[in-house]
Amino acid sequence: MSTPHDPGAQLQPEGTTEATTAAAAKDALHTRRAFLFKLSLYLNGAVGAVLAVPIFGYILGPAFRKSASYNSWVSLGTVSEFPEGETRLADYRNPVTMVSDGATGNAACWVRHIEGKRFQVFAINCAHLGCPVRWFAQSRLFLCPCHGGAYYEDGSRASGPPERGLFEYEYKLVGNHLMIQAGAMPTPATEACAKKPKPLIQIESPSSAAPAQEAEAAERSSSWPA
Repeated sequence: MSTPHDPGAQLQPEGTTEATTAAAAKDALHTRRAFLFKLSLYLNGAVGAVLAVPIFGYILGPAFRKSASYNSWVSLGTVSEFPEGETRLADYRNPVTMVSDGATGNAACWVRHIEGKRFQVFAINCAHLGCPVRWFAQSRLFLCPCHGGAYYEDGSRASGPPERGLFEYEYKLVGNHLMIQAGAMPTPATEACAKKPKPLIQIESPSSAAPAQEAEAAERSSSWPA
């Protein structure tokens, strides 16, 4: 039995089905590309964040560590380790450093035990260009091997290029231990920012100093026997 023919029905051309399939495939490809692009953005952002943490930590970390360690007091050892009348080398761990700094976080200083509870703790660096100075007990001088700077045993300048004496640490005795303020490295900047700065020494001009010298000379001459 034959099926009645519907004159209104139209057969779709073969190219229409192929065009629809191609459009669907193109949409699927576009969606997949957009997904992969967004995924790559997220992955790059995550990698960038992971890499940025140590970088910012490396850049900003010293500032936070310095503010936290600025008032740190470090023990150099017991008083018995520094005999009276001698100057000895001491080592300590810089409180500003981290464990990853290794041996570079160790610092040295010279400890002079004057007498009793009186000490002087000098930075090992020359006040000229920072070379490490050495103590020579025979001549009782600190000598810089780089440019010939010399300092007396009290740290004052003796000769050479340095324009000032050795930098000194603040120290205190806690029980039987000698402590230094290691967080504030002794430099001209820390001395200028000290809570109790040292008084300035007024240098008199030659004209103002001349009358005083003349009076002193007259006094000395009058004290001599005739």
